Amino acid sequence: MIRQAWNEKIMQGVFFVAACTSVLAVAFICIFLFHNGTLALSEIGIWDFLSGTVWRPNIEIFGIFPMIVGSVYITAGAVLTGVPIGIFTAVFMAFYCPKKLYRPLKASTDILAGIPSVVYGFFGLVVIVPLIRDLGQFLGMGGNGNNILTASILLGIMILPTVISVTEASLRAVPSLYYEGAAALGATHEQCIFKVVVPAAKSGILAAAVLGMGRAVGETMAVIMVAGNQARIPSDIFQGVRTLTANVVIEMGYAADLHRDALIATGVVLFAFILIINLFLAYLSRSK
Repeated sequence: MIRQAWNEKIMQGVFFVAACTSVLAVAFICIFLFHNGTLALSEIGIWDFLSGTVWRPNIEIFGIFPMIVGSVYITAGAVLTGVPIGIFTAVFMAFYCPKKLYRPLKASTDILAGIPSVVYGFFGLVVIVPLIRDLGQFLGMGGNGNNILTASILLGIMILPTVISVTEASLRAVPSLYYEGAAALGATHEQCIFKVVVPAAKSGILAAAVLGMGRAVGETMAVIMVAGNQARIPSDIFQGVRTLTANVVIEMGYAADLHRDALIATGVVLFAFILIINLFLAYLSRSK
């Protein structure tokens, strides 16, 4: 009994240290970002930094508004592309998929989640970019294919595993009595699913969309390879843009002094975006 009690205390200590390590890691990241980021914001000016439309580090002009717009456009495009496909795929897997097909389909979605970002980027360069370039030329929009539309489609594919897995779990968590009750009242299979089960799982489906959005906001490598990396405010989806993450990765290797601090401040803005998304997700989880 005494030995068992000591083992329990030791394991409690191990769990406590692990929990403290996670909390401290987040705390140190926040301290580093905000300490170094506020230095640049105080010198540049918060409003000038957030609303400035010119990014020229060589003459110390730092405006990240084009990068904010680029991140919002690409993230919104990825959500519009990937979330509907992911939801319908989850509905198919939960209610329509034959048992023989379910296992390979589930394995395929799991493989999508494990593919490195750079491989997605190569796929975008080789397959999606030429298609979008030809489409732009056909529509008279021009461009080389490295643009918002290409990045949105690629990110839409990348967020599919997250959206599919969370949505399917939410649909399967709805009690079977919901479906059975609707069917007993004379509803068809489709009516039972889309008018009863799906609305009952709406908080989980929204959580899937928010998680997909968070994945899209934080993606870097694939976006760098297909988005064009042009720090400007686009006028259409066939123009290239630069995202917040891409801006940091591209220039951090040679940045120094105020330029480096401005890039860290860009990370602070990105951190704020992710924090807002996580708070929204926590709100959805509480309201479920």
